[in-house]
Amino acid sequence: MIKSMTGYGIASFDSGNTKYTVEVKSLNSKFLELSLRLPKIFAEKEFQLRNDCSKLIERGKVNLSINTEQVSQSVKAAGIDKDLLKHYYNQLKSVSEELGEPTGNLLQLALGLPEVVKYEEDTISEDEWKAVEKTFQQAMAAFQDFRAQEGIVIEQEIKGRINTILKNLELVELEDPKRVPLIRERLDAFLAEAASREAIDQNRFEQELIYYIDKLDITEEKVRLKAHCEYFIETLKNADANGKKLGFISQEIGREINTLGSKANDANIQKLVVGMKEELEKIKEQLLNVL
Repeated sequence: MIKSMTGYGIASFDSGNTKYTVEVKSLNSKFLELSLRLPKIFAEKEFQLRNDCSKLIERGKVNLSINTEQVSQSVKAAGIDKDLLKHYYNQLKSVSEELGEPTGNLLQLALGLPEVVKYEEDTISEDEWKAVEKTFQQAMAAFQDFRAQEGIVIEQEIKGRINTILKNLELVELEDPKRVPLIRERLDAFLAEAASREAIDQNRFEQELIYYIDKLDITEEKVRLKAHCEYFIETLKNADANGKKLGFISQEIGREINTLGSKANDANIQKLVVGMKEELEKIKEQLLNVL
């Protein structure tokens, strides 16, 4: 079965203090174009997330985001290095007294000096990261399921269009036997007007007619076109079906349809060929979105 390159998945995890939400979405692309939007606390995990996405997603223009939302109202307080604060304050006081300067704002000045006030850095524990990682896997599973469901819809449409091509081919089979008598009639009519019947070498005429009709024979094209269409449907059923392989087969189908149309020399068959081409173009458009 095939998968769509369009996908969407989302999952959340609440640690009690923080709610983490992982969201994955993608559109079609020839290669993997990965864009990550992560909070600062996950910066060191970016390489791991990129590797996981490369293995699981394969192709597509992908956006992965992890959002954090503080559930608890508690605020992390800053810490003060009391010993360092006292040291700075005493030094400032001593210098101020020596210079005869006022000492009213020394505490405020000391608080602004390096390393006195220390803010707790946002970090994530190993247990919490494992939970976020599990949430990532859940979002990815939903993403893959979305791709698979979209793939089913695309597969049904493509299969229907291939069957339409095969039905048109059956109609070509019905029209094909009528071509030779019509070609013979047209040539006979042309020769009757262009020259007297007695001046024509009938044996030579038959030989030229056989050669001409042989050039217009579409038997091989019909056989190959049917075989390519059946191979296309067979490939759709395979577990390892992919858009690139189906694209190659569709190119072969297109070659046979074009050759059949150029050799047919028949208005009714040409109409059927145009219908085949329309269906094939719509198939190719859908294959651009197949993984």
